[in-house]
Amino acid sequence: MAELTYREAVGAAIAQEMRLDSNVVFLGEDVAAAGGVFKTTAGLLDEFGPERVKDTPISEQAIIGAAMGASMTGLKPIAEIMFSDFFAVCWDLVANQIAKTRYMTDGQCSFPLVLRSANGGGSRFGAQHSQSIENWAMAIPGLKVVAPSNSADVLGLLAASIRDPDPVMFFEQKSLYALKGEVPDGEHVESLGVAKIPRAGTDVTIAALAAMVPRALKAAEVLQDQHGISCEVVDVRSLVPLDTQTILDSVTRTSRLVTVEENPRLCGWGAELASIVAEELFWNLDGPIVRITTPHIPLPSADELEDAVMPSSEQIVQNIKNLVD
Repeated sequence: MAELTYREAVGAAIAQEMRLDSNVVFLGEDVAAAGGVFKTTAGLLDEFGPERVKDTPISEQAIIGAAMGASMTGLKPIAEIMFSDFFAVCWDLVANQIAKTRYMTDGQCSFPLVLRSANGGGSRFGAQHSQSIENWAMAIPGLKVVAPSNSADVLGLLAASIRDPDPVMFFEQKSLYALKGEVPDGEHVESLGVAKIPRAGTDVTIAALAAMVPRALKAAEVLQDQHGISCEVVDVRSLVPLDTQTILDSVTRTSRLVTVEENPRLCGWGAELASIVAEELFWNLDGPIVRITTPHIPLPSADELEDAVMPSSEQIVQNIKNLVD
């Protein structure tokens, strides 16, 4: 198996799919000659040329509008929005056009496109460049929503998103870009809507997403080694489709659920999981469902404050100790 950074896996997935399908094209601000502001797409212009890898003006509406039109005419565009916060600028196109037109045309228009973006905090970009907006996207019917936590899943899930016939919002947690991990050799494609269990356990289910998965795994190790609490970690990976069965099966085994969410607390994705588990497994639970989230505030710019408000491994450990004790 090869070892790639999370950043390198993004470019590898795009290159893999562009080699396999000439209809796959890529566009966005500074994605071609500069290789992307986070250097995720370096080398794509050299390999595939300016007809398939295109720099755009600094206009989110233009990027998303061009991708929508291209997908309606048979291409499979991948559009990059540099920071996910900037989806607020073009949300009408995403929520009212891309998400709905296939339904409104009874399938006469399809949208095999990927909207990928650097998402989330932890990288010192401040309140307007650090939001974790996957909960915005999952609230819009007609969109699929993916957020990988490691290099192998970046490669496999981005490939699956590009091949999907529906629009997919693909969120890359930018604090993970330097994280290294093994990826399978050869062509690699995962399935959307399938959660994974990177650590099995018997006492508590921890459901986490993207950058919160490594923190949950670290907390689970501490809880086992220092407190004798066995935690099962579920990497949700895909919010739409949501693999409720894997989560429900895990909670059936452990009888406790803790969600770890980078999004602000109000209307976060963990609230949906909590609702589902409460409806389906209320009498199986041995304690209250616990949600660990960022507070409902704009993310601070100061390093110490940003670290203080985002869920940490220490916070996960303390909450689970309180739940089990």
